Amino acid sequence: MIRNIIFDFDGVVLDSIPVKTDGFRKLFSTYDEISVEKLVNYHLVNGGKSRYAKIEYFFNEILNQDISETKVLEYANKYSKITKKELANKKYVIQETLSYIESNFNKYRMHVASGADDQDLNYICTSLDLNKYFLSIEGSPKVKSEIVKGIIDLNRYSTNETILIGDSSNDFEAAKFNNIEFYGYNNPELKNRHKYIDSFLGFI
Repeated sequence: MIRNIIFDFDGVVLDSIPVKTDGFRKLFSTYDEISVEKLVNYHLVNGGKSRYAKIEYFFNEILNQDISETKVLEYANKYSKITKKELANKKYVIQETLSYIESNFNKYRMHVASGADDQDLNYICTSLDLNKYFLSIEGSPKVKSEIVKGIIDLNRYSTNETILIGDSSNDFEAAKFNNIEFYGYNNPELKNRHKYIDSFLGFI
């Protein structure tokens, strides 16, 4: 029996991927287009990873350059300024997911575990009045597997009664790490490999 639902945020609750993708292009607009598009591809494949990890990847793996933690934070703050206010707009909320949450948040204990920056995530959820549905809302720089573990441990949840709903392989890895069931959503590439939610209509 499922009692606890942990939602990924980007791509599951909020249709934020296009805005965040464009955000990386704007953030690194002074760099060569080929390198930036490599980062964009990495970003799209690794939806559950934080902006901090993606910025490090851009410099370390694509540009073959070292980058300090201070510089990573500087770029992450710039990225926040580019994307945060735009995403605090109701038009980006995935209505099917919202309808499910509104109808079921009193039946299940719901949480958000996201790769998005924690401060940005809570700003967006508060602005959109989504925070009232969730017992906790957590994001990066903590990695998702640690966030999920914290939710389970703090609330003393049974892993057999807890699921994670996400749209990326990184979400699956976070669920696997914590020995909970994973349900894919809004990403057809996950469909043949995992339990999958085609529609929240009729879901548990």
